[in-house]
Amino acid sequence: MKRNIKLTTLFAFTLAAALVCAAGYNSARGAKDDGDDVEASKIAQGFIIAPVPLNLKGKNRALVGLGSYIVNAQGSCNECHTNPPYRFGGNPFFGQPAQVNTDGYLAGGQAFGPFISRNLTPNAQGLPAGLTLEQFMHIIRTGEDDDKLPPNVPSYDHDLLQVMPWPVFRNMTDRDLRAVYEYLSAIPSRPGYPQ
Repeated sequence: MKRNIKLTTLFAFTLAAALVCAAGYNSARGAKDDGDDVEASKIAQGFIIAPVPLNLKGKNRALVGLGSYIVNAQGSCNECHTNPPYRFGGNPFFGQPAQVNTDGYLAGGQAFGPFISRNLTPNAQGLPAGLTLEQFMHIIRTGEDDDKLPPNVPSYDHDLLQVMPWPVFRNMTDRDLRAVYEYLSAIPSRPGYPQ
């Protein structure tokens, strides 16, 4: 009888431990699923809010969607890299329904004093702003301006982007920067901009 009580107690303890472990596993898995759900939601929203048709051929679809979300919902890249950012009659700052200027989308040309925003669209080789991923990440992480065009601030040999908020964007994860780059490689090319 004592042996049955010990086995029953051992069985109950083992069952309780298994349930606690399973609950912990499911809780941890649930947290991961919640994170996966958040990223999936951002990717889906990125495709919904992309104002231009996207070329997904040879691209990582998830990164393109996430990049669109970052560029169009979090980064406000259109405000500085599209000139003008909105179509005539589509400026939300005037109480009009927002209509992005898709013809010049991210093609640069917005003036900020002596500084002009760059064309971020892919070049003929498909490179956003003519940059490789490594070059793009370096510029965002360091703010080093590679064009050597005046004005050179603080100096020609140490030219830093002055309007681009790289001191904030440099804190983005590598994955997020790759997503932005992948998205920029999927948007229509606008050679000849800024005009």
